[in-house]
Amino acid sequence: MKITDVICAQGLTGFYFDDQRAIKAGARQDGALYVGAPKTPGFSRIRQAGEAIMVMIVLENGDVGWGDCAAVQYSGAGGRDPLFLADAFIPIIKGPVAQHLIGQEADSFRRLAKDIDKLMVDGKRLHTAIRYGVSQAILDAVAKSVNLNKCDVLAMEYDTTVSEKALPVFSQSGDDRYLNADKMIMKGASVLPHGLFNSVEKTGEKGERLLEYVRWLKERISTQAPYAGYQPVIHIDCYGTIGQIFGSSNYSAMADYLATLEKAVSPLKLRIEGPMDSDGREEQMKDLKGLREELDRRAIKVELVADEWCNTLEDVIYFCDNKAGHMIQVKTPDLGSIHNTMEALLYCENAGMGAYMGGTCNETDRSAQVCVHCAMAANADQILAKPGMGVDEGLMICFNEMQRILALREAGIGVYRKDV
Repeated sequence: MKITDVICAQGLTGFYFDDQRAIKAGARQDGALYVGAPKTPGFSRIRQAGEAIMVMIVLENGDVGWGDCAAVQYSGAGGRDPLFLADAFIPIIKGPVAQHLIGQEADSFRRLAKDIDKLMVDGKRLHTAIRYGVSQAILDAVAKSVNLNKCDVLAMEYDTTVSEKALPVFSQSGDDRYLNADKMIMKGASVLPHGLFNSVEKTGEKGERLLEYVRWLKERISTQAPYAGYQPVIHIDCYGTIGQIFGSSNYSAMADYLATLEKAVSPLKLRIEGPMDSDGREEQMKDLKGLREELDRRAIKVELVADEWCNTLEDVIYFCDNKAGHMIQVKTPDLGSIHNTMEALLYCENAGMGAYMGGTCNETDRSAQVCVHCAMAANADQILAKPGMGVDEGLMICFNEMQRILALREAGIGVYRKDV
């Protein structure tokens, strides 16, 4: 089935672009806005509307495969590609990308996705957001061409078995961490609440505000559990603030604090994402590795989740090989083409690291749905509920897509069978 056209439209994401440098430097919030001048190149203000490019790949029979180009909330930070503005990048998709795809057979996701990932325009690789969205559309086009579910195309091409059960979904709260935690508890979220502790002001000068929060959270889960035996994983994203407070290389002091948090949430399991931000890949790897070794040596059962400076497939491999943390967030937009997401998730599993198919609140409904197919095909350990920070929408999108996959496969529709 040949590709006959590539169509684009500008869209909105489920959240915003935030200038992380300005926020870490102490930018003051004013309602949903931030006050002050941006510090990251490309930003016109510290918080601005998220933008997406919707890509539609047309097949010769009239079927359309579609995906959404989107970039992370903190674009331009932590070694990532610059701010993704639709007007600047639509001409590239309509031009060189379309020229590359039109006329090709939609018969192999991996071949087409890898080609897009390597495509050079004016001597440069495509922005990660373009590679991300176009590869989603490729996967959908191939799935329609061969009459398989998207997860089954991936299972066929990567020799995996699609999960036969729903995977844990990690819901994120944004700054409204108390009200949104209630929403998560009511809906029985498997992993919660994210928390957005992205400044020392929020975490506390000695970590006291985070400690107070997790104590409240444990009590809330205990008294408002939606069913008997409900014990979600507590996963807090700290955006490097624990390292800011105690010192990014002071593993003993950070471990002491994490032990206090572990005791506060027990018997619930605790994950801490981004305990430090060491301002470089090598430094981040060494500090996560050092803190993991300190926790393991002292039998502190807090799992560390790598995020910052772990952006590409090569980064994921590097952090896994060095045991930098216990779990890796595969931050899907940062990896470009979603074949990298698949390979990263599988590498984590083979290396004995937790495989967390993450992403960003600043994605779209479509990119979230396609990512669920990757997670199901790779049997990831958890999926980020995305997009947005409102809980209900992102959790609904990801949970419902998993249920569709399970129902279709149970009915034998679109299933890849290895023995046929």
